Amino acid sequence: MPQRPRYGRVVLKISGESFAKPGEYGIDPEELALIAREIADAAADGTQIAVVVGGGNIIRGSLLTKQGQIDQSTADYMGMLGTVINGLALREALASAGRDCRLMSAVEIPAVGERFIRARALRHFEKGRVLILAAGTGNPFFTTDTCAALRGAELNAEVLLKATKVDGVYSADPNVDPKAQRYTRLTFSEAIERKLGVMDLTALTMCMENKLPVIVFDFKTPGNIRRVMAGDQIGTVVELPDGS
Repeated sequence: MPQRPRYGRVVLKISGESFAKPGEYGIDPEELALIAREIADAAADGTQIAVVVGGGNIIRGSLLTKQGQIDQSTADYMGMLGTVINGLALREALASAGRDCRLMSAVEIPAVGERFIRARALRHFEKGRVLILAAGTGNPFFTTDTCAALRGAELNAEVLLKATKVDGVYSADPNVDPKAQRYTRLTFSEAIERKLGVMDLTALTMCMENKLPVIVFDFKTPGNIRRVMAGDQIGTVVELPDGS
């Protein structure tokens, strides 16, 4: 039975590492199928979903830049192409799961996907399609987290869902510090001041300025994407203070 979703429209951010087995690179068929199945099930409840994909499982531009052989701008464009590869894989997996979807890229690659245009994206929502947004913002020096914040504001999303492999935001790395505290709610200011690594500063500030709440949650638990869209208390909510 479909659940009644709390949110009518969301942006879902999925890291590139989610497409691979832990510690590995590339695209693992089982991980890809899991992501597609969870998104398809959530979309079946009626929520309009735009998925922003990362590309860290294909290439990490920051590492290439640190080695000093490739300029950061070029490395960032290489990373954008990695997100397009993931977007293509997710599009095919969602289609196999019976969910109509469209791949939209911030960088024009007409042979593999549409150029992101806001009005066209909204039209796809009206037709019940899942959007897969690749190539970040189309500009170097901006992360896919910033892309998720930007698209969330552009598309009038009600919430930005950051899907991770941990069950929320902690005061420290729970894998290192057994006393690390998991937060259920935070304000944007608290997350920034405490340097909790929710998202990069540009993305978090953009969400704060546009009053776009962020929910950080573990999507590896089956059904969690669907439950968080239904309004269940999962993960950590980062938002403005009450009354703001």
